[in-house]
Parts: sequence; C-alpha cells; structure tokens
Amino acid sequence: SPPLPPPPPHHARPSPLALALALALWAAPPPSPAAPSGPAPGPYGRLRGARRDLSNELLGPVQAFLGVPYAAPPLGPRRWAPPEAPAAWGGVRDATAFAPACPQNLRAGPPPLMLPLWLSDNLEAAGAYVAAQSEDCLYLNLYVPTEDDIRDSGKKPVMLFLHGGSYMEGTGNMFDGSVLAAYGNVIVVTMNYRLGVLGFLSTGDQAAKGNYGLLDQIQALRWLHENVGHFGGDPQRITIFGSGAGAACVSLLILSHHSEGLFQKAIAQSGTAIASWSVNYQPLKYTRLLAAKVGCESADTGAAVECLRRQPFRALVDQDVQPARYHAGLRILMQQGEFLNYDILIGVNQGEGLKFVEDSLESEDGISASYFDFTVSNFVDNLYGYPEGKDILRETIKFMYTDWADRDNGEMRRKTLLALFTDHQWVAPAVATAKLHAEYQSPVYFYTFYHHCQTDARCSVGWSVGWLINRSLIDQLVTH
Repeated sequence: SPPLPPPPPHHARPSPLALALALALWAAPPPSPAAPSGPAPGPYGRLRGARRDLSNELLGPVQAFLGVPYAAPPLGPRRWAPPEAPAAWGGVRDATAFAPACPQNLRAGPPPLMLPLWLSDNLEAAGAYVAAQSEDCLYLNLYVPTEDDIRDSGKKPVMLFLHGGSYMEGTGNMFDGSVLAAYGNVIVVTMNYRLGVLGFLSTGDQAAKGNYGLLDQIQALRWLHENVGHFGGDPQRITIFGSGAGAACVSLLILSHHSEGLFQKAIAQSGTAIASWSVNYQPLKYTRLLAAKVGCESADTGAAVECLRRQPFRALVDQDVQPARYHAGLRILMQQGEFLNYDILIGVNQGEGLKFVEDSLESEDGISASYFDFTVSNFVDNLYGYPEGKDILRETIKFMYTDWADRDNGEMRRKTLLALFTDHQWVAPAVATAKLHAEYQSPVYFYTFYHHCQTDARCSVGWSVGWLINRSLIDQLVTH
C-alpha cells in the first residue's frame, strides 16, 4: 500500500514557535506499509492503515487510518442538510492517504485579524494541505497507539480535535495526532467539517436552518461512539478539544442536546461560544447577499436556497461574503443553564490579541497617544452598535487601560492596548463561560498559558496547542 503523503517541503527544521498548531508541518519519517487492520466499524468493511514510527525511544509506533468516511457525501440535495451515515464499502478500504479538504476560498479567506498566527505565518505550507478540495470531504483520521501503557492497558481514551480557521478555513489533515497518541496512550482523531457558506449558511427558517458544520461534528462523534471500540478505543471516554474557532465549536457542542452522551470531557483553548467573533446574529442578511451575487436572488427563501443548491461549490465559496458562522442566542442559553454537565477545561494564552496591534510591533517607540485614542475609538465603534453611551465607554476603556504610572511610555501603551484586545476577545468570554458552567455544578478547570517568547509575535492564539502535541517540543520534554 502507498505510504502516507509527506508534509509540504521546507528548507529548515521547523520552529516550534511558528508551528504552534500546525501539527503536521514537521517532517515525519515515512511510515512503513501496514497490513489490513482489524475489522472496521460494524457493517462498513475493513481498513488498511499505515504504521508510523516516531524515531524516539520513548514513543512507540502509531497506526494511522486516514480518510475514513464518517458521513455520506453532502452533495446535491444533501447540500445544506444534516449529515447522514456513510455507506458500507466492499473488501478492504485503503486508509493511507488524506481525503480532500472541504471547500474554502484560497484567494480571499477570512479577515487577517481573525487568522491564527500559526496559519498566517505559514500560509504557503498550510496551503498544500487544502489545495485538494471537494464537497465530498466528510472524513476523519485516526491515530492509534500500538503499545499498551502499563498504567492503563484497557480500552484507550479518545480525543477528537476540532480545527479552527474562523469557520472558513482549515482541515483536520493539517494536524498530525501521532505524537499525542503515542505520548498520551490515547486515540487521537482529526476531522474535516463543512466550512463557510457550505457549512454555516442559514435563512433563519426551514429552508436552510444552518450550523451544518456543527452537525458534521456531532455526526463524527456519533460515528466514534459507535465504532471507536473496533480500534481499541473507549466510547465512554471521549474528549473533544480545539483552539480558536475549534474551541468555540467545543463550547457550542456543550450546549447542544444533539451531542448528549457522545462525549464526556471538553477542552476549549483560546475561544468560547460567547466571544464576539464566534456568532453571526444576522444570517439571512448574508445569505441574501450571497444569493444576489450568483443570480439566485428571491424573496422566497426556499426558492433562493434551491437555486444556490444548483450552483457549483466554487461559485459560492469564492464570493466575498461576510464569514458564515453559528447563530443562536448563546448567552441566554448559558444563563438559563441550557447545557449538559461535562468536565471542562478552558484556557487562554498571553498575547491572544496580538493581531490587532501587530502593525505597531516594528516601531521601537511603541505607539503614540493619538494612535492609542484612535484605536480605542475604532474598537468601540466596530463592536458596539448603539450610539448611546459610546463616549462614556471610550473614556472608561482609555482610563482602565492606561498605565498612569508610565502614561507617556509608547511601549507601555502598546502593551495595554494588547491587553485590551486580549481581554475583550478571549479572556473575558473565557472567564464568563467558566463561571456560567460552574454555577450549574459542572467541574470546570481554567488555565492561562505564559511562555517567554523571543518576541511578542510568537505568543498568541494556538501557541499552547503546540506545546501539547508538537513533535519537536515533545522531544524536548522527554529527553530533558
């Protein structure tokens, strides 16, 4: 059987700082061919995986099963419909190569401010993983340790990773779970889910209810719950985890009764469902905008959706339309305790809001007082749609985020501005989410991740995940 495809080529050993979340961007040794695995789930058939040796005396080999279908292809009438179970395959299915990524706009992409640094710093390398795209993209990858841990020789815990990318970009293929699987003696699973307008378009009524990307994640959990036992996994010990938009998805799945009983623990890293960037409260507005751009404009939402369904996916995803996102009244649901009881770990990193002040990093003098005032005013205007009280809000923010002991220091102004964006977009939503869950007796754990980076630019969104499963960092941990 063919070997796993190697990661995109690069000219130097990857820096763990630059590859915080890009788990698959380090040069892994090619795996040896594997014999057909044991029976895959239920009636579907058998899988041929590939053995991956990690070249580390403390990390045993991992069996990788790539491109395993967890749902039927969402084509034709299944576009903008809940996912369905996959069909069985005959004989032995080759599971040694990744499936295509879900359709996404490679030319425009999400606003630069919302891209995690690991992606914006490695666009060329990451692009190789999303170059092959298809609507037939609902596949997952399993990384199964082959050696038992003497501390736990029973069925292995399972961790499902939900990638980020502003609900618009990315693929589970980009994240190699081999090291975490071997190091933690867990089965690590990555997955693709529908993105952008194909994953989150909504008319707000029955024509297109929306949130199909979330339903894909629930279907993947359902598939794992039913089938991971065939890979030696424990369906009663499934943890979901993600960073950025993936963390927001984790937070959303905790709220969904459709996922009840499908996982037991959750980890949200650098994102929650009540962050301002997480939710779209006007889905119909952007659906109508998309319909107008491709000649499907209609007052009847059902007719508009049917017209959109007939369009090729590229004509839809390449349109410059506001990112489609999950929609619902989340804070109200949380305040009413409308979530299930899970063990939850929530965390943030230092410098999460770096993207908002990145333009000022090159200046040795920091930022001027006028630039500080302008940025705060722009921040308030963009995020708060009500004119009443804006002046008071601006002045309050300026007062709270001014270091009065060093008010004329431009570098200090830059640091306090970074603190403002980090607090508003990441820290405050994370703390509020943790408190809401704790009020309803969920076991909640909270972390803050600090690391002395060479520059502020390297300690940002997704950095903690690199310490969790990046290979070069694990090498350091197990050899020192």
